[in-house]
Amino acid sequence: MGFGTVGSGAAELLRENHDHILKNSMQDSLELTHILDLRDFPGSPYEPILTHDFNDILNDDQTGIVVETMGGIHPAYEFVSACLEAGKSVVTSNKELVAEKGCQLLRLAESKNVNFLFEASVGGGIPIIRPISQCLAANEFGKIAGILNGTTNYILTRMFENGVSFEAALREAQDRGYAERDPSSDIDGIDTARKISILASLAFGKHVYPKDVKPIGISGVTEADVKRAAEQGCVVKLLATAEKLRDGRIDVEVRPAFIRKTSPLAPVSGVYNAILVKGNATEDVMFYGRGAGKMPTASAVIADVIDCCKHVGTRKFFGWEDSEPGYTVSGNASALEIADV
Repeated sequence: MGFGTVGSGAAELLRENHDHILKNSMQDSLELTHILDLRDFPGSPYEPILTHDFNDILNDDQTGIVVETMGGIHPAYEFVSACLEAGKSVVTSNKELVAEKGCQLLRLAESKNVNFLFEASVGGGIPIIRPISQCLAANEFGKIAGILNGTTNYILTRMFENGVSFEAALREAQDRGYAERDPSSDIDGIDTARKISILASLAFGKHVYPKDVKPIGISGVTEADVKRAAEQGCVVKLLATAEKLRDGRIDVEVRPAFIRKTSPLAPVSGVYNAILVKGNATEDVMFYGRGAGKMPTASAVIADVIDCCKHVGTRKFFGWEDSEPGYTVSGNASALEIADV
């Protein structure tokens, strides 16, 4: 559902690596049955399976896994809910949907004994959802810190390494396709707030809603700030952190911060992302790679499809509880302070 950058990438990857994916899926067959989009794609090899009617997917009993890459909350939430209700597992790359409605959708999937998976919603091609929920499951997490937005990291890298102004770096990012024509979601920290909300929900066990996170964006960062950071042996990054406080609340911050050059997050440059997870057994573990892009994100989407194939008639037990008033605190940290990461 949705045949834009990520959706078309997922379809291409499924076609190009079909035999390898089929073998890993442990199924006898795995075929793409429908593509839902508002647009037509004349001449495309996928044209025969294109539909404009969601009911073609919903009412097809042979379709057991649905991939949602539409973005936004509506109608994605209604479509995903209907698919889960119909006993279909759903894979999504939609960070806004997971950040806002993840708890409800996970509960619905549980009630129907199907799966709702979203590895691609944070970090693009970087594995992070599965490592937190499985590989690091023996740990109690104290803190997660990350550079979660490639657009802002590209802009700040250009400002720091090349002395480019914020305005010029933003125009360059737009020209290169790293930033949207309306870049507000990225530069105002909204995109990053959604991603850290998902990670905090998963790591600490209760839903962190984006509305409770007060992000500070990067539009106020100046060349003088970049120079001051260098003088202090630091770099400037849009940093997202989620930390468990002694009273059990979760402190979530999104802000431009000074990061010491000795930090493993400091050398993360350009459009790359990195996530630092602090467990009480493992201590620091960092995940690094392309945080967005057509094929890296498609890789995470299809990995979740494979996982759904391996769990037909059963479900993966992971997720989180709903939140409670006062659970999330935010806005206590100021911009351009040195961060403890």
